[in-house]
Amino acid sequence: MSNNKEEIRIGVYICHCGHNIAGAVDVVGVAEYAAKLPNVVISKDYKYMCSDPGQELIAADIKEYNLNRIVVTSCSPLLHEKTFREATTKAGLNQYFMQMVNIRENVSWVNENFDDATEKSKDLVRAAVQRVAFQRALEKQKVPVNPNVLIVGGGIAGISAALTMANAGKKVYLVEKESTIGGHMAIFDKTFPTLDCAACILTPKMSSVKNHPNITLWTYSEVSNVEGFVGNYKVQVTRKPRYVIEDLCVGCMLCVEKCIFKEGKFPDEFNQGLSKRKPVYVPFPQATPLVAVIDDKTCIHFKTGKCTQTCKTACDRNAIDFDQKPEIKEIEVGTVLLTTGFQAFDAKKVPYYGYGKYPNVFTSLEVERMVNASGPTEGHVLTREGKAPKSVGIIHCVGSRDEKTHKWCSRVCCMYSLKLAHLIKEHTGADVYNFYIDMRTPGKGYEEFYDKLLHEDVHFIRGRVSEVTDWITSPEEEGKLIIRAEDTMIGMVRRIPVDMVVLAVGMEPRDDAQEIRKMFNISCSTEGFFLERHPKLAPVNTFTDGVFIAGACQGPRDIPDSVAQAGAAAAEALVLIDSGHVELEPNTAYIVDEICSGCKSCLNICPYKAITFDLEKNKSSINVALCKGCGTCVAACPSSAIKQNLFEDVEIFSEIKGIFVE
Repeated sequence: MSNNKEEIRIGVYICHCGHNIAGAVDVVGVAEYAAKLPNVVISKDYKYMCSDPGQELIAADIKEYNLNRIVVTSCSPLLHEKTFREATTKAGLNQYFMQMVNIRENVSWVNENFDDATEKSKDLVRAAVQRVAFQRALEKQKVPVNPNVLIVGGGIAGISAALTMANAGKKVYLVEKESTIGGHMAIFDKTFPTLDCAACILTPKMSSVKNHPNITLWTYSEVSNVEGFVGNYKVQVTRKPRYVIEDLCVGCMLCVEKCIFKEGKFPDEFNQGLSKRKPVYVPFPQATPLVAVIDDKTCIHFKTGKCTQTCKTACDRNAIDFDQKPEIKEIEVGTVLLTTGFQAFDAKKVPYYGYGKYPNVFTSLEVERMVNASGPTEGHVLTREGKAPKSVGIIHCVGSRDEKTHKWCSRVCCMYSLKLAHLIKEHTGADVYNFYIDMRTPGKGYEEFYDKLLHEDVHFIRGRVSEVTDWITSPEEEGKLIIRAEDTMIGMVRRIPVDMVVLAVGMEPRDDAQEIRKMFNISCSTEGFFLERHPKLAPVNTFTDGVFIAGACQGPRDIPDSVAQAGAAAAEALVLIDSGHVELEPNTAYIVDEICSGCKSCLNICPYKAITFDLEKNKSSINVALCKGCGTCVAACPSSAIKQNLFEDVEIFSEIKGIFVE
């Protein structure tokens, strides 16, 4: 049956997978059926084929029965194909002579009828037996790995990953689109559950990044183009002009002080718009690098050209340069870590909570800046009228666990709401009401922190808030906001007047997530977060080799989880780098030159840009290092000149025939 006329000797192995398969399929009957198929020398069933005894069983049979083809009937190849290929290789057989049949996800988990599931399993085994006879021995290719690393995103995950890689002796390029690293953590005053000072934890790490000899830090920069493949990426980084020469600026703030605007006039993004900044500014005192930036959208020099340039005159180091242009940097790296983080849910999308309508409805991030001693109110929690509130309502799950916004839990909202309740009470002595659906405190020390709040006279009301209004019913409620919410503990709707409402907004993917996804050729989940290769076995890997993800860009994360995941991503990248090379799967496409007509139909349809055109030969060619074996070009080629290893026509057609013909 095979191309080289060798005698085909097939071993078939059926896995019980505990009760996952055996509970819905007659695995013994399937094994007995497979034993009668053409070229099948041995057929066995075993409780756990992926276990060491199961793998040893296969290896022993290969040697004893001189098997040259293996069919493993078990779970998804995504989970254990590598396991069984390695078992086959250890027995001295080429690993691509092994074919998997998925009767767990494709049969037992989706069929309710025992007999039907068994018959379907027999059909799939028969198809695999016919297919595997035509499979060819293939070998993986090795390509060298550039030891340099690119990390995109300078929040706590990016900072942690950069320091880990740099301390391991690797050259790291850390690219951050904002003018400083630090991300969301730099906004916070305290971190839960220990109430440690966020700046005290973060600032030393930011300084370490800035001063580390192995880290090149590019802030106010964005990745603009990515080419290449695992181990050999060519990346273009665009450094936006900050109109301040970074190497000359020492952060003395004279330019800010002498700006023609005597006071801040424009919303300060770092302070969540609660204060004003000038066109030339430093985001916050611990910014890294401590270099001013000039906003060309608000600076008079760029708008009218009539500025007296007092900032430039004041700088005795001549660091102001209004003629700066975007600068393109080109680097070569072997691995990429994406740590681009998240964005907070826009509270205006839930108008019934009154954000943007009622002045004293704040988001959690705005309150984070208020309680911070370096914030716009110098640590005082105040209403818009400048008064300390006597009563505050904190509404949980704003933009989370909601069919109208986002269905997912943002994981951090319960804990940071408890933290804000504690800080608000500490700063103001106000009555604080927490309106929650469920209290989720799963981390280390989290439940203890919740218990602490229960003894601080903080009110907890279990139930969803229906609306926030200013409809008062008595003189005592004058100037108050009214929170209407169900209280499931007492079975009634409550109406509570407060001076201030805090909306605990959830996490959502960044607006540029899709743009970044396309640039690095990775996938996103249905929610829009970057998709991992496997949620349990490969949580920081992506389907693009050499590209890893960590932190809240992959899903809602708190700080400890982001740091842990950054370490995991760095470790995966280090494994790749220190191996010195990467092995490429051979299930790639190739072009038969004698058949190729040079029509170029394949060039624009390859999602991995693996196909180029040779003008001299008038033929297309495929870079196997870039090819991922998706098969798009194979299906589209009008002259059938493109073939694919492991998916040859004879293999596919024999498998299809095996499904229908017994």
